Amino acid sequence: MRGFLPRALGALLLALVATFLAGCGPASQTGSTTNIAAAPELKWEELIPKSWDPTKRYRNISLEALRDNDPRAIQMLDEMRAVWDNAPINVALDGKAAKLSGFVVPLDNTQGGIREFLLVPYFGACIHTPPPPANQIVRVVAGETFKGLHAMDTVKVSGVLRAARYASADMGVSGYEITGASVERFVAAGD
Repeated sequence: MRGFLPRALGALLLALVATFLAGCGPASQTGSTTNIAAAPELKWEELIPKSWDPTKRYRNISLEALRDNDPRAIQMLDEMRAVWDNAPINVALDGKAAKLSGFVVPLDNTQGGIREFLLVPYFGACIHTPPPPANQIVRVVAGETFKGLHAMDTVKVSGVLRAARYASADMGVSGYEITGASVERFVAAGD
């Protein structure tokens, strides 16, 4: 029977794969526009530098052969988490107006609603699965409190994307932020 740590390593690898498959919205170009309404909608994979491949080192490792108490499994999990928490950002997007659709992971939740949250590319990220790499988490501080917003709701966020690290004790490390963001519920085409 496989142990927890090998499953955790596998979950981290699967989370990265899910990130690449979870692109929200059509591919777009990132111009230097400052008009938020006309900002391009980004796909999540655009936030990852093309040269970054965090899975390269682990491709030839048989996770099934590792057990919970295996020091190699513990070391690999710690190393992988450190690499993901320090994932590089796409510097070409720093300071650009953008739109990005994703799932809400609340950082504050008051009776008035949610104003600050992490935007993640796939359902369950940071809550039911390990956090994705930092370049796949955006800290959002909305321009105003959004009522009726809950964990894992889908939203579209618009604003200026900035390179900024933010570490949440429980939810992961973000590599980007959008402050003063416009937040709207995501509606899929045809709905």
